[in-house]
Amino acid sequence: MSAAMSKFPYIRQDFAASLVVFLVALPLCVGVAVASGVPAELGLVTGIVGGLVTGLMRGSSLQVSGPAAGLTVLVFEAVREFGLPLLGVIVLATGVLQITMGVLRLGRYFRAISISVVEGMLAGIGLVLIAGQLYPALATKAPDSGPGKIAGLPGAFLDALGDGEALASLALGAGTVAVLVLWKHAPAKVRTVPGPLAAVGLATLAAFLLSLPVATVEVRGLLGSVQPPPLSAFGELASVGLIGTVVAFTLIASAESLFSAAAVDRLHDGPRTEYDRELVAQGAGNALCGVLGALPMTAVIVRSAANVQAGARTKASRVLHGVWLLLFAALLPGVLGWIPIPALAGVLVHSGAKLIPVRALAVLWREHRGEALILVVTAVSIVAVSMFEGVLIGLALSIVKTAWEASHLKLEIVDKGSGPIDAHLSGNATFLRLPKILDSLEALPQDRPIRVDLSGLHHLDHACRTALESWAQRHSDAGTEPVRVTAG
Repeated sequence: MSAAMSKFPYIRQDFAASLVVFLVALPLCVGVAVASGVPAELGLVTGIVGGLVTGLMRGSSLQVSGPAAGLTVLVFEAVREFGLPLLGVIVLATGVLQITMGVLRLGRYFRAISISVVEGMLAGIGLVLIAGQLYPALATKAPDSGPGKIAGLPGAFLDALGDGEALASLALGAGTVAVLVLWKHAPAKVRTVPGPLAAVGLATLAAFLLSLPVATVEVRGLLGSVQPPPLSAFGELASVGLIGTVVAFTLIASAESLFSAAAVDRLHDGPRTEYDRELVAQGAGNALCGVLGALPMTAVIVRSAANVQAGARTKASRVLHGVWLLLFAALLPGVLGWIPIPALAGVLVHSGAKLIPVRALAVLWREHRGEALILVVTAVSIVAVSMFEGVLIGLALSIVKTAWEASHLKLEIVDKGSGPIDAHLSGNATFLRLPKILDSLEALPQDRPIRVDLSGLHHLDHACRTALESWAQRHSDAGTEPVRVTAG
């Protein structure tokens, strides 16, 4: 025992933390899988791989990986469009891309993605997740599109008023959310049980004792749910639509994992995250999940924060949490069949709400309205169009905003009333400022000589250079003297 303690000096802390993380992860793994439209056991498989494979690898020592609410909407859309057998292909390709990016040391560059785009992405996911999960809470089928989900909610609630089963289901889901919201106010001893587990456990007990007519999780068994993608499915990688989905998975999973790592680093004073190694670890986990036909994984801030707060000191805690998930899936799979679907919907509605950064948006609106606009447009685009297009729109807006802010240009006109007119340009002349430059220069009188001084420019792009040359030629042709340009 003493030898083991000397080899693993923090085994007691890590063992205790692993149990807490397991209890937090269990209902989330199942809930994310059900919401994604796949067997519940596949969520457990991803959690197991996140613990036993990604958990053993170097990168971030204390963050915990598994199926994430942030990918639920994308997975659901992929399964609906391509079918469950192709999900493994998508996840495997995502893992290979992540490993490649990590080996090429591209992990650090994900930190350069605008935080407004990431928060907008999560907000959009949160909105679609909430809207989508209200339907199983109402014991009805959700529309396919994001706008359809939101537009159909009033009608779904009205229909539920006259349906006893729908009202029972809604009451159970609402009760689950209420427990999650109020759990932080419970006595400290009670809070040793994680909120998600308590909420789902109480809902399961209530459904059993009151014999509520609500849907429960369908149990297939661990081995029955694991279905590696057939070799014929890999031919679909030539499809543009499938490639776009792989890119979306890769971008979102990698960004969420590495942003989570940065957040976890702020929670403890232990070793810092090695971003490229963490990307390789996430890729290895996703590659194996793809081979098993399971859900994609990311680092999950909820589980990671619980791990740190429970006193974890090394990666042993996250590996052990994978062991507990494996033992549960192998020995107690029948327990899943007692869990009410509305309870899992309530857990995900609560998770979706936490993805919407209401306070951060209010601060951004006061201090950086451009960033706030990017966040809102990204979120609305994800709801209105799709995940991939929404993220691309957000990234494009972020790039345009950065280019605009970097393109500081000052145009000073010196006209002494007689003699030549001097135009001094300083700063960065890019195509974004071209209308301003041309409007000012074209307003100058044609019958006076003009001298243009470009010596103050730090940058002059091709579009501006061409436009200036064209303006100078036109003015020279129409005026009394040719335009003189000084480049410094």
